[in-house]
Amino acid sequence: MADDDYNDVDMGYEDEPPEPEIEEGAEEEIDGDNDNEDIGDPLETDDKLDKGDGAAGSRKTSKYMTKYERARILGTRALQISMNAPVMVELEGETDPLEIAMKELRQRKIPFTIRRYLPDGSYEDWGVDELIVEDSWKRQVGGD
Repeated sequence: MADDDYNDVDMGYEDEPPEPEIEEGAEEEIDGDNDNEDIGDPLETDDKLDKGDGAAGSRKTSKYMTKYERARILGTRALQISMNAPVMVELEGETDPLEIAMKELRQRKIPFTIRRYLPDGSYEDWGVDELIVEDSWKRQVGGD
């Protein structure tokens, strides 16, 4: 088929709409006083949950690390190690980044924070060293 045949066929695609132009007076509206708009109260946040400052008893989520969190932590840390990030444990001949990441996790030396979002929009931050890793998994990777 020649190129002319394609030009005759309407494929149903439309050109993208032009971008709206910014008016010159738009900045004045933002900076100016708008008496007819009500500004709501600032959003309240629960600082104990957001900062993790509260005692362990004030947290809502489980102290156990999930298998999904563990997989993400190990994968992320192994990627960092493979890209020459400093290792936090003694190597003892290991060269596999995933094995090194597992050893760091067993010794609780991974410097990560897990953020768990709650249904109300707030979140809890847990350090990897604060979470409990299940015994069955420790046996799998050679833990105590």
